[in-house]
This record gives sequence, C-alpha cells and structure tokens, in this order.
Amino acid sequence: MALRDQIRVIVVDDMSTSRGLITQALDSFGIRNVVTAADGPTALQSIMQSPVHLVISDYNMPGMDGLHLLRALRQNSQTKGAGFILITGRADREIIDKGRQLGMNNFLKKPFTPTELQSCIEAVVGRL
Repeated sequence: MALRDQIRVIVVDDMSTSRGLITQALDSFGIRNVVTAADGPTALQSIMQSPVHLVISDYNMPGMDGLHLLRALRQNSQTKGAGFILITGRADREIIDKGRQLGMNNFLKKPFTPTELQSCIEAVVGRL
C-alpha cells in the first residue's frame, strides 16, 4: 500500500479558501485521509481524538497561531512525533527560527503551487 493511501493529515487554517486549496492539492496527490480545522484549539482536540501523521498549519490564526499549536503538539507524548509543516505569508527569519526550535519539520511561504506543496510534504514524510 502506497504512503499516500495510509497517511493521515490535518489541515489547519482560519481561512476556508486556504483549507480548500490545500485539501484539493492533497486530493490531487492521492492523499484522501484528510481532516480540517479552522483554528488551533479545534485542531488540537481533533488530533488528540484521532492522531495524524502530518499537520499542515497556517501561521497567522486568531487565538492560537501555528507556532503555539506546534508547541502544544511537541509537549504531548501522544502527538510529539507528528510531522509539522508551517505555512506562512511572512516567512520572517524569526518565525522560521522559532519554528525550528520548537520542532517544525518544514515550512512553505504563501503563495505556493501544488508542486511546491508536494515537495514540502515529501521532504517530511517521504515519496508519495
């Protein structure tokens, strides 16, 4: 069975359009086991109930940004091993460095193409 058939992914973004575009791209790669969340607390609750292999999260979200979500995941023994990709419109060195310190696996700057998203994911989980 191919990796794309087994991998469980959660897409976290407060913008429904962004969630839709990422989910559509994942579907085009053959990744069908995808759930979405509109914010960090909802994502955290979802991941606790049903663990995922990969989190693709926006950085700039109200309440709990992507780095706070990453920190919460890495501090929990159940979720610390999940891959984490941060998507941001402002790939400031400070944000990226902080993400790396917290255990971020990769990041992607908006806007991006489906091909760039696929390469970013494959760098974390392996060939799809």
